[in-house]
Amino acid sequence: MIDLSHAENQIHCVTNFEDLVATPFNGTINAICWPRKLTGDFSEIVEKVELSGNITEIEQEELLALQLSEQGQLAREILLNDMKLLKAHGALPMLNVIQYYDRDSSYPFFPTDVYSFHVDRSPVPTDTFLCTYYGESSEILPNSQGIKKVLIPEIRDELRKLYHGAEEGFESFLSEHFFDLHYQAKPGARPTSAGQGHLWRLAVDHPESQVPPCLHRAPKEKPGEHRLLMIC
Repeated sequence: MIDLSHAENQIHCVTNFEDLVATPFNGTINAICWPRKLTGDFSEIVEKVELSGNITEIEQEELLALQLSEQGQLAREILLNDMKLLKAHGALPMLNVIQYYDRDSSYPFFPTDVYSFHVDRSPVPTDTFLCTYYGESSEILPNSQGIKKVLIPEIRDELRKLYHGAEEGFESFLSEHFFDLHYQAKPGARPTSAGQGHLWRLAVDHPESQVPPCLHRAPKEKPGEHRLLMIC
């Protein structure tokens, strides 16, 4: 199961998909989880998919065409059912085999890739859904244990050196380059591992949100081990 000892009342658990999508975020709760112990061999699917680059999206037709053992077929049925549930909810799930994400080296003092704790932003109301079926899983950080990087004085000073416009446009510059989406974990911070098989719904920064967006990041992959991740 999930270790929620450091979640600080940020995470609410449910027992089915209907409650996962219907339970409102409220107060400090900005992550809702449907904990599951899944059957089947998801590693077989990872091994049999033909990779194309560091991130390979598996289309439903390709997933159906894989020749799998009985355990692999069980895993496939779970993936297909999760896709079906999410699509019926109006989401657009993507199933990816991830070798690694591209690193951002544009600003060495401030990488804006997904290995950094960050929040998702949308101009319209939406949520982020994710589930790791195989490999290292995402991490979730209580908002009280992170600080927005653009508020850290030394980082803010470096960002000002990149900006050459009028003072009143500085905040827009930070937003346009996604700097304001990234957070630094405070000393002693204790992230929660999203674990394998659990389906998560995370709060997003959007105009109608009633709660702070959820801080999360992608894990560093183990050498030679790929991740199987559904996200939307």
